[in-house]
Amino acid sequence: MPTSIIWIHGDCLSPQNPAFEKYPDTPAIWVWDDALLTEWQISLKRITFIYECLLELPVTIRRGDIAKEILEFAKEHNATQIVTTNSPSPRFDVICDRIKKSLELEVCTIEPFFDYDGFIDLKRFSRYWKVAEKYLFD
Repeated sequence: MPTSIIWIHGDCLSPQNPAFEKYPDTPAIWVWDDALLTEWQISLKRITFIYECLLELPVTIRRGDIAKEILEFAKEHNATQIVTTNSPSPRFDVICDRIKKSLELEVCTIEPFFDYDGFIDLKRFSRYWKVAEKYLFD
């Protein structure tokens, strides 16, 4: 059985994250992505919300290049596998591709909040919610 670490990202900041449930007591990491924060102009209010969510999780918090920090964290824990949850973010696929060049990657499936296959602007929660609420409350 491979030695694992868990990569937590912004699309599943829950204590009920499937990776935590499948691999209890496994070291976990979150990486603040400065490039993404700048590119998407993430507000201080949103950063604070994310940080408060992270405080409820058994996670090590780092800052920098996500793939590089995850691989370094894996090396520190002698891990041969990274476990995470799926994400609709295009950046997620790029990061996964970089990780898979060095280590095994297991992506746990999370149930979607609602069924939708169109475009959703993920830069702001309010834009996501505008689409979601139509499907959830109609």
